[in-house]
Amino acid sequence: MVRDTRSIADQVEIIVNELVTAGSVRAGQLVVFGVSTSEVVGQRIGTSGTESVASEIHEGVERVRQRIGFHAIWQCCEHLNRSLVTERAVMEAQGWTEVSAVPVPKAGGSMAAYAYRRMKDPCLVEHVQAHAGADIGETMIGMHLRPVAVPVRPTIRYIGEARVTMAVTRPKLIGGSRAVYSADQPAPGGPEALTNNCD
Repeated sequence: MVRDTRSIADQVEIIVNELVTAGSVRAGQLVVFGVSTSEVVGQRIGTSGTESVASEIHEGVERVRQRIGFHAIWQCCEHLNRSLVTERAVMEAQGWTEVSAVPVPKAGGSMAAYAYRRMKDPCLVEHVQAHAGADIGETMIGMHLRPVAVPVRPTIRYIGEARVTMAVTRPKLIGGSRAVYSADQPAPGGPEALTNNCD
């Protein structure tokens, strides 16, 4: 398979732009990122973390985040139970539960540790429900996405040697055959159906 020759930062910027577009992500929404820098350099997850790769990935995300205004949330590795790095102000506004740890490359991961050091007032939280997410290296971000997750197929399927998986979320569709999901959608069964009320 031919790999993209653009810089890691450029590739990440492209896929995050695609994610934002697919999910109509807007300012104030939450986007979770799970990254194995080891997988990016072709090694098994958790074995060869590298800050230089983390720096490039962070740069690519920041280019889009600064333009859109979403909150970037960074997932730690399994040794910190996949807790998440966020700004304290975001944690407080969301009412999340803080956990006591500082991510480092050997317990948290190179990416989370790098992001933590770049925040104004960072903290770790136990769980979030993000509007969208990107997973570089199959780190399993699904536990931190809102239902219902919808896969997004990026045009760049690998960053380095790490597979890219992305998803956006949508509200649950409730009801059934009589439910209307758009204000422009006609009532099921035509106008006469409106006389047959539920209550």
